[in-house]
Amino acid sequence: WPYHNFINGARDKAGNWVQFAPKLKSAGGNFDPDEWAQLCVDAGARYAGPVAEHHDGYSMWNSTANEWNSVLTGPKLDLLRLFGDAIRAKGLKFYVSLHHAFNFTGYYQWVPTQATTSLKKLYGQLGSTAEYQLWYDKLKEVIDGYQPDIIYQDFDIDKVPESHRLNFLSYYYNKAVSWNKDVAATYKDGGFNNRGELYDYERGGPAGIVYPYWLCEDSVSSSSWCYTNGIGYYSAKSLVHALIDRASKNGTMQLNIAPMADGSIPSGQRSILQAFGTYLRAFGESIYATRAWEAFGEGPTQMGGGSFTTPREGTSQDIRFTRSKDNTVLYATVMGWPGGTLHITTLNSNRINLGNLASVQLLGATAGQYTNLPTRTQDGGGLHITLPSSNAPFSALAYVVKLTFNGAIPSLGGG
Repeated sequence: WPYHNFINGARDKAGNWVQFAPKLKSAGGNFDPDEWAQLCVDAGARYAGPVAEHHDGYSMWNSTANEWNSVLTGPKLDLLRLFGDAIRAKGLKFYVSLHHAFNFTGYYQWVPTQATTSLKKLYGQLGSTAEYQLWYDKLKEVIDGYQPDIIYQDFDIDKVPESHRLNFLSYYYNKAVSWNKDVAATYKDGGFNNRGELYDYERGGPAGIVYPYWLCEDSVSSSSWCYTNGIGYYSAKSLVHALIDRASKNGTMQLNIAPMADGSIPSGQRSILQAFGTYLRAFGESIYATRAWEAFGEGPTQMGGGSFTTPREGTSQDIRFTRSKDNTVLYATVMGWPGGTLHITTLNSNRINLGNLASVQLLGATAGQYTNLPTRTQDGGGLHITLPSSNAPFSALAYVVKLTFNGAIPSLGGG
């Protein structure tokens, strides 16, 4: 039962009509791009966007290079336009994901040779020269038509000739100059480099701080990137802790959700996004616009270490650091309530002089609320901060202590 049946519509073996054709809510369906965009805002995201094309060769935009697209077939909707308009209307950066190189470098390797040029295009059988040009033409269409702020591409970019890769980068970056805005392109296994593009860790991240800035892609699901029956989810705590850890190591995190075929988003995924939103509304100042410090953190829980490392929940002994952009505020995020005293061993007297430490505060459950923590001591074992009580004063997935300095945060010594 070939894939183009799913696009064009056909009877399956049981006689049921099957077709990819979700309907907008305004047309009586369950798909609402504005609702999706609002959910991203509520989750605390600063950029969002769809998979514009996956390895299946189906373009989710109004393409002239590829007749297998969502405007000419299936739902008859320019999905990329609908998402772009909805996301930008909410003030978010527009992210576009493309996985199209693997379409002709292996995804359809077992498909029989197709009889028509059009079907060969869908199944990645046009031959190398035509496929490389199609790869570039699709990117150019997305750039010209939708002006994405971020273009993500999946693996096998390095199998596209360098001349095509450089043509794409130069076209995108020169267009960005004409738009007068910053853009970013990503890569994961080669083809580009981190002197111009963002390196991407799939479902993971580094064990320590990595420069320059990098990206991680992860999913709400432990079992799949797309919706499947019986789909399993990571805990909200493990995913929020993964975000905190990645920020402390100089990275950012994109989180994949897996809507159902009709365009609805399951409640289990909504609850994860809501947990992110609750956390970031309260403690976002320790994540947004921050930078990695000299040390990423401390504690017994190993997080990251490469791609395909499972998100893990931290403990009350696990601390991650970020700093303000002007280098006058150090945030220590504790992944559980530590009791009556917070011990930060990294800030011991053998490693750092805290003479210009002006104040220590506990961030509250509502943004802008702070509890002053005036009682603190420092010795060779660390900085010891007295907290308001042995029990947590409010429930949160992690707790943030803000250390504000008169001038720059002191440099961290060895040890």
